[in-house]
Amino acid sequence: MVDVRLEVCFTGHVSNIGNKTSMTILICGGAGYIGSHMVRYLRDAGRDVVVFDDLSTGHREAVAGVPLVEGTLLSASDLDRAFAAAPISAVMHFAAKALVGESVADPHAYYENNVVGTLRLLQAMNRHRVPRLVFSSTCATFGVPQTERISEQHPQAPINPYGASKLMCERMLVDAAAAYGLSSVALRYFNAAGAAGDGSIGESHEPETHLIPNVLRAAAGTGAPLRVLGQDYPTPDGTCIRDYVHVLDLADAHARALDWLSANPGAHAFNLGSEHGHSVLQVITAAREVSGREVPFEVAERRPGDPPMLVADSARARAELGWQPQYSSMLQIVGSAWRWHRNPRF
Repeated sequence: MVDVRLEVCFTGHVSNIGNKTSMTILICGGAGYIGSHMVRYLRDAGRDVVVFDDLSTGHREAVAGVPLVEGTLLSASDLDRAFAAAPISAVMHFAAKALVGESVADPHAYYENNVVGTLRLLQAMNRHRVPRLVFSSTCATFGVPQTERISEQHPQAPINPYGASKLMCERMLVDAAAAYGLSSVALRYFNAAGAAGDGSIGESHEPETHLIPNVLRAAAGTGAPLRVLGQDYPTPDGTCIRDYVHVLDLADAHARALDWLSANPGAHAFNLGSEHGHSVLQVITAAREVSGREVPFEVAERRPGDPPMLVADSARARAELGWQPQYSSMLQIVGSAWRWHRNPRF
């Protein structure tokens, strides 16, 4: 078993993030996986936050001790309560449905929650004169990759309702900048992974569809044997390759994007990934090394629509935001997730 330590800290924070006199940041979806790590990051930096969440997939325990307004993006009155909870200076928006397969089976739910919900949020921001938003977008807006690495210039042609719903939101941000002066950054993640270094918060979904949690559940014996969906792709070991980016690095990027907006009005977008691809079998190997346990798995048929490789080009985020992922090795990512999955708190 390999013990991979992960410190819960960053260096090189942008200056305004540590300004304790600035107003409060509203975190929509702040009780969810990425949102709760964002809340922890901002609180550790001395910032005041209010969480807005309907707790449908989020966890109250993940934001214990933090102001929480329960409500839905679809309700104007719920949103008004959130904006009345404190003097809000900016919003970070993580509240979205995010399962590709579910979006195909029930697209109306995705367009309602992700598109209509985001519209209601933008309307509330306009009513309450809140000028800055950092939006959680996705590489699913690009569809099937046409290049080995995906930059911001890659055509956006989503192949499922989830990606389409996020692309519609990005379009709304562009229009809101022109019409109302809203400044925004859309951050297109690749595969978010990992957990807080102390193992106190981490990824907890039901059902769980992400690879790393399912690998670790299989290793821990708390989940079924892993199903490897295809081993006949044109990759070195035949399994899909994905770009995994640590959730703490994502939190750092959000903080930098918010500060960057103060000098860069308008609507902007950045791709966020480690720029390194790892195959499914490489993830299994890392889990075996970190946990000291075998990972039972079986090879199944490919899942329709899965491209062989998705890897980010994050050069723009590095150049303009000064973003530099600190935890891009697979052992660090899996090691932090393993500490959470050995003893999940919720």
